[in-house]
Amino acid sequence: MSVQENVIRPTANFPPSVWGDQFLTYDEREDQAGLEKVVEDLKDKLRQEILGTLNVPTQHTNLLRLIDSIQRLGIAYHFEEEVDRTLHHFYDTYGDNWTGGATSIWFRVMRQQGFFVSSDVFKSYKDKNGAFKEPLENDVAGLLELYEATYLRVPGEVILDDALAFTKARLDDISNDPLWRNSIVSTQIIEALKQPMHKRVPRLEALRYIAFYQQQASCNESLLKLAKLDFNLLQSLHKKELSQVYKWWKGFEVPTNLAYARNRMVECYFWSLSVFFEPKYSQSRMFLAKVISVATILDDTYDAYGIYEELEIFTAALHRYTMRTCHPLVSFQFRRLPIKKLFRWSVTCLDALPEKYKLVYRMLLSLYEDMEKILTKMGKAHHLNYIREAMMEYIGCYLKEAKWANEEYIPTMEEHKEVTTVSSGYKFTLIASFAAMGDVITDETFKWALTMPPLAKACCVLCRVMDDIVTHKEEQERKHVASGIQCYMKEFDVTEQHVYNVFNTKVEHAWVEMNEESLKCKDVKLPIIMRVINLARAMDVLYKNKDHYTHVGPELINHIKSLVVDPIMA
Repeated sequence: MSVQENVIRPTANFPPSVWGDQFLTYDEREDQAGLEKVVEDLKDKLRQEILGTLNVPTQHTNLLRLIDSIQRLGIAYHFEEEVDRTLHHFYDTYGDNWTGGATSIWFRVMRQQGFFVSSDVFKSYKDKNGAFKEPLENDVAGLLELYEATYLRVPGEVILDDALAFTKARLDDISNDPLWRNSIVSTQIIEALKQPMHKRVPRLEALRYIAFYQQQASCNESLLKLAKLDFNLLQSLHKKELSQVYKWWKGFEVPTNLAYARNRMVECYFWSLSVFFEPKYSQSRMFLAKVISVATILDDTYDAYGIYEELEIFTAALHRYTMRTCHPLVSFQFRRLPIKKLFRWSVTCLDALPEKYKLVYRMLLSLYEDMEKILTKMGKAHHLNYIREAMMEYIGCYLKEAKWANEEYIPTMEEHKEVTTVSSGYKFTLIASFAAMGDVITDETFKWALTMPPLAKACCVLCRVMDDIVTHKEEQERKHVASGIQCYMKEFDVTEQHVYNVFNTKVEHAWVEMNEESLKCKDVKLPIIMRVINLARAMDVLYKNKDHYTHVGPELINHIKSLVVDPIMA
């Protein structure tokens, strides 16, 4: 079968990269040599501080605040054992009946760590008429702490729904009060109302909180110094990683060879950095950045380049490759063929297609070849099969969307949801993020994720809906599959604005569902749950109010520069 080249393609004319090749090289001299000893001494000092007050009940509120600051400053990964021991001690000692101060912080910190403490602790905040007590109205710190705590609520917690409405309205009033204008408090309130702590990307929150924390009278100087040094040390590692993945990307010359696609390797690394920043996940982070970059190329190939007949052939070639590498019915001997040999065998399937498809195919195989080497050393090479399986499900949904677009078919909301929840790419991305994470990831982890459990589904729905809200209008300017907005409007005969309101509510419901599932998934370890939560947080940066990923503007540029370009000044 041959495919005609003189076809009208649904090209999108995406904006070019804003970065040039500035991340192609990495200056090794930037390494923060000699600081590791200082960091280790500060860590030892803080460990002693934590454990020294663990059995002193009168110090538990201060200890709680210290744990909260350690987490917000982005250095909790150094103190996992101490934090876990402390919060387990709190839970064993107090259960749901915390008797110390800072109740809202206690509630938030405990739930963040997976302890399903009761929200009944907030009943004392209301009077006999069900209204929040007057002293709270003017306690700005207390209002902010309660506001942040409400974002850890689960479905049916009416008292926290009420608390969110109350604190949001009161904080909005305070932020507009001339007495507070241009103050640190006003800035803190505006930032919280724009994006609550629970939705913030951990690295960005660390950067923001360092600036805030150093202005506090209660600032622990050792803690602050450790946070700044650690941020810069990590930034040096992250710069090196970005240079490595960018060199890989540069080798394919995407702007020249795949001009129809978005050139977003730097943004992909930021996305991956949002999912995990800790040094032990370095290999996972670089792999995930590559996965997201290739997923973007695939997205644009199916949406903004290919015609349906070509995409059928391309999908079939990818399916054959996947079948011969991971299908259980294929002989083990054949499945273990090196990827390069599989490429030579499979690429002939693409001979009828433009050369661009072969390059995309090579990128995909290069991606898997790199990770196969890493996983083989870890004795976990078979984990790649789960990722390939997730990829084929994802690509299969892309082909289904291409078929709908080709036939100009507007699916029902149920049909749309079934396909696009997977084609959003977040299930595939989540499963790919598990690669090389270490012993915390088992076969059961992959099997759990492949079933699309409620926790993962809520995150995928959030991704799909947020994407639809901000990309809907631009996508419909070219031949494109109907968005969820269009499908909803047609099925329920409502206005576009009405659908936006419905979809924004869906996003908030997804967050609440993720809270509940993260607390109920007792057999799923916290590092796995955090991959899901952090993927949702990345969406709140990249797709809130506009498509920052496609149309990279000052806000995202500043985020990226702050994390991988500009160090913190001591």
